[in-house]
Amino acid sequence: MAKHSAVRILIVDDHPLVREWLANLLLQHPDLSVCGHAEDQATALALIAADPPDIAIIDLTLKAGSGMDLIKDVASQFPKVATVVLSMHEEIYYAERALRAGARAYVMKRESTEQIIEAIEQVLAGGIYANPGVLARLAFRMVGRGSKASRGSVESLSDRELEVFRRLGQGQATRHISEDLNLSIKTVQAYCARIKEKLGLANGAELVREAVRWVEHESKSVQPPQ
Repeated sequence: MAKHSAVRILIVDDHPLVREWLANLLLQHPDLSVCGHAEDQATALALIAADPPDIAIIDLTLKAGSGMDLIKDVASQFPKVATVVLSMHEEIYYAERALRAGARAYVMKRESTEQIIEAIEQVLAGGIYANPGVLARLAFRMVGRGSKASRGSVESLSDRELEVFRRLGQGQATRHISEDLNLSIKTVQAYCARIKEKLGLANGAELVREAVRWVEHESKSVQPPQ
């Protein structure tokens, strides 16, 4: 591909070192170019609106806002911009949600650089890239053969509820969550109440303990093999 027709990629991640690493990786390929960086949802949307890239590589955890919400915004407002998720979050909880929200690929940060490039190439060719098990689950649900998440399971939470639950597990206070997600405190409290009901938790203390346990378990499960 000629240099002037290189694929333009926007990088959206809350960690400067990750953005720099990913940019260096992409620039090793002459048919790919980095057209911008963003660390939060609002900045990313502004950059896309001003000069739409071909692909936006998005982390689900952003400095402000939600990566999942950003995927939905891009899918509805800029359908020609393909989104690729590069995330540390476990596939079993997030990949299917991201693909349903409009992402075209889900890649774990622990994967090899070759797989990141493979995901981009597959998306450019019109395909979808993810773990085969994730794609199979998505296909079964699309044809009505997949089972619904059971009550009491984290998978039963909505995207927004899962985001609030994760942030609680990371030690964020309700006020901090409301500011980051641009929600009122009452709205965040309402999400917490629904999470407690769905997970069968008696009070706020149990909710926080369960969220912390879940975040710790997820962090261990996504560690690369030694």
